[in-house]
Amino acid sequence: MVNLSDISQSLQSGRVGETAALIALAIKENYSVDSIIKQGLIPGMYAVTDRYKRQEIFQPDLLVAERAMYRGIGILKAYLNAGNSMGKAACTVVIGAVKGDRRDIEKRLTVLTMEGLGLRVIDLGTGVSPERFIEAAIAEKAQVILCTANLPAVMGQLKLVVNAAVSSGIRNSITIMVSGAPVTEKYCRTIGADCYAKDTVAAVEMAESICAGNCGT
Repeated sequence: MVNLSDISQSLQSGRVGETAALIALAIKENYSVDSIIKQGLIPGMYAVTDRYKRQEIFQPDLLVAERAMYRGIGILKAYLNAGNSMGKAACTVVIGAVKGDRRDIEKRLTVLTMEGLGLRVIDLGTGVSPERFIEAAIAEKAQVILCTANLPAVMGQLKLVVNAAVSSGIRNSITIMVSGAPVTEKYCRTIGADCYAKDTVAAVEMAESICAGNCGT
């Protein structure tokens, strides 16, 4: 029987094939996609990225772990596409790191996790201007904008995204979620955003809740 912590450990060790095999077995043993991602893949990637930030491992180690994450998500996507989707694909999330922010690791993990759970994600990358967030949200008919700011110096960009949504006339039809190391729930309320996500798990759960009709703050 599969233990979801085995998936986490396998991913941390960069064992791509083993990670994929464990996930396939977990599906056969009727583990939910949600539990495989949130109890297996995400803890594994968190552990790897923490070690990378502490310089205990290096870029090649991070990339191998990400490859295992991608392979695992690919298996889960195939499973969802085979007819077991949880009905979330109609919900679109636009995500990006704000202008002046080039950190990408946490955002990539969030994108992979949301896609693995069946959400439609438009990843704008890093250094995204407020106008670009709004343009993408309008073009893609998005329900959610998730903007991240990982440096105190760029946190003001989050407020500019809210302002741009107001100016464009879509503020009442879009949910703006903010995230990032220096961001807090109090700051979220101060700038007039809707939801604050402290990490990937929170961001995913809130996006799911928004798609169900609730902000989840």
